[in-house]
Amino acid sequence: DTLRAKIESGVVVLGAVNGESVQLVAAVTKDLAGKKINAGAIVRETAKLCGGSGGGRPDMAQAGGKDASKLDEALKTALTVIEGQIK
Repeated sequence: DTLRAKIESGVVVLGAVNGESVQLVAAVTKDLAGKKINAGAIVRETAKLCGGSGGGRPDMAQAGGKDASKLDEALKTALTVIEGQIK
């Protein structure tokens, strides 16, 4: 929420490793949430790469995965998912 408040308009995607597992969070500013960008779709797609799943609201979503070695790839994929949503 703090990062989202600092940007005027945009998307924040964060990932963390906890042991062997991964946690992902996506947050979308109110002007974009549900209109152009859906945080739930972002985390669903990125979590698949880490052997997990997740979801949430258009403005905030969380996911978890089992393969921490895939976190970097998942975060790069988040950008591709976002680009696909705004086209």
